[in-house]
Amino acid sequence: MITPGTFWRTVISGFIATFIMAMVSFLQGGLGLPTIDIAFLIHKSLNYVHGYEFYSIFWANMAYIIGGILLALIWVAFLFKRVPGNWLVHGIIYGILISLFSGVIIAPLIALAAGDSFGIFYLDTWIPGKMLLAGAIMHISYAITLMLCLKVAGVYSLDSGS
Repeated sequence: MITPGTFWRTVISGFIATFIMAMVSFLQGGLGLPTIDIAFLIHKSLNYVHGYEFYSIFWANMAYIIGGILLALIWVAFLFKRVPGNWLVHGIIYGILISLFSGVIIAPLIALAAGDSFGIFYLDTWIPGKMLLAGAIMHISYAITLMLCLKVAGVYSLDSGS
């Protein structure tokens, strides 16, 4: 059973990790990689369905942040005990898993919802290799930050009561 303390420490850790992921995404532009503004993509997807500006960027950012928090809760509730290694190994593995899931399912669906196509692993873009690398760097930075925050916050697993 998840305790209220574990829940809130995980929520805060997920929020911090999501912020770091967004900042890493923007900084990648300085390295010649594409800047992947996930909140903007969500914003365009939400409004494309309506044909006009129904949702503000605020709601897209909220969806982005809540998604990052949900990923943190999924890690603590379901995956923590199933992945071997220390917090750094956990971060790398979880970041790669998130990146694979995003490249195969999430990014193609968001693009289609916005009336465009990224394709699986961004193959319909003009720079699929750079998009894949940028996504992997973003997600690994998210997951490593998440693991470090969870470690500092004392969140270990649901069975330990922490």
